[in-house]
Amino acid sequence: MRDIDRYLQYLAAERSAARLYHALAELTGGERREVLDELAGIEERHAEHWMNLLAERGADVPEDDGSLPQSDQDLLNTARRFSLDVVLPDLEAAEREAQGVYDHEPDALPGMVEDERAHERVLRTLQSEPTSGAGDSGARFAMSPADVRQYLNEAEPWHRTDKSGSLRAAVFGVSDGLVSNTALVMGFAGSGIASGTVLFAGLAGLLAGAFSMAAGEYVSVSSQVDLFQREINIESRELADNPEDERLELELIYRAKGMDRQSARRLSEKIISDPDTALDTLAREELGLDPEGLGSPVRTAASSFAAFAMGAAVPVIPYVFLAGTSALLTAVCLAVIALVIVGSAVGRLSGLGMAKSAARQLLVGSAAAAVTYVVGSLVGMGLG
Repeated sequence: MRDIDRYLQYLAAERSAARLYHALAELTGGERREVLDELAGIEERHAEHWMNLLAERGADVPEDDGSLPQSDQDLLNTARRFSLDVVLPDLEAAEREAQGVYDHEPDALPGMVEDERAHERVLRTLQSEPTSGAGDSGARFAMSPADVRQYLNEAEPWHRTDKSGSLRAAVFGVSDGLVSNTALVMGFAGSGIASGTVLFAGLAGLLAGAFSMAAGEYVSVSSQVDLFQREINIESRELADNPEDERLELELIYRAKGMDRQSARRLSEKIISDPDTALDTLAREELGLDPEGLGSPVRTAASSFAAFAMGAAVPVIPYVFLAGTSALLTAVCLAVIALVIVGSAVGRLSGLGMAKSAARQLLVGSAAAAVTYVVGSLVGMGLG
């Protein structure tokens, strides 16, 4: 009885999904319409599987009344009132939530788990395609290579030119080292203690901060690489177990990007025929990953260590050669110059704007240094 109840739930869900995709397909045209109809066809095949199992168990197979659950009907009404593009993110989220429904279902067909995962990726691809209107049956949704790269960069935050994260770690490491150690040195200098003690404190802050940054980056990047590698390994197993399903996923993705059915099929067949090429392509197209550029934890950690140490050394260097007020004023001047330079670099990297970022960096760094200097002075007077 439990099996029959479970099959009935699966059947109802697959029928609803198929009806919804067919209804949404009516709102668009061209390749986009064909892709949605194919998704509906996949759901109908899933529904047929559960109908067959119900019949085998001697259970009554309910008639398809053609209705939709209220949530799906609301989504369809929204698409009709506004556009298909408005509801595609909700569809993608729903498919993502439903991905694991068959993971532990012993009676599911071998390809059903992969089909459900493919639906989310296809819907994500459809969201990047411009449409010329709901009634434009001849609409094409082609993307240029530059558009594809931009879409992947926006969709996967880790998918950047600097995949390893070394450049990001270096620039922001310098910024962190400069601000934190300048504040530390100013705090000790404000207390009025000997220059030798300020130097020792600055060196201690440099080493402690650099090692901390390096360790944090190493753990972070290692975890990221492990996660990405796990996704690639899963894709590799799916490719070995169900190559035709993976080929169909690629075909749907390429058609969603604007290829006609025949060209997309030929290209997907050619790619799947070579296992190495197939895995590399699936990782890039479906996961947004570059298998050759997952990043090096050691290189990123070393870059972070060196960068933090470089920034932290700026306010310390004057105390190596000078003492007292001369060392303090020189440290302040060097820190200001360095804050402007580093802020400009951060602005260029982040896209904020060099002038705006430099001003912000100078303001934040100066405020931190001023506060710690005042606190240091008050502590020094209290102890004195």
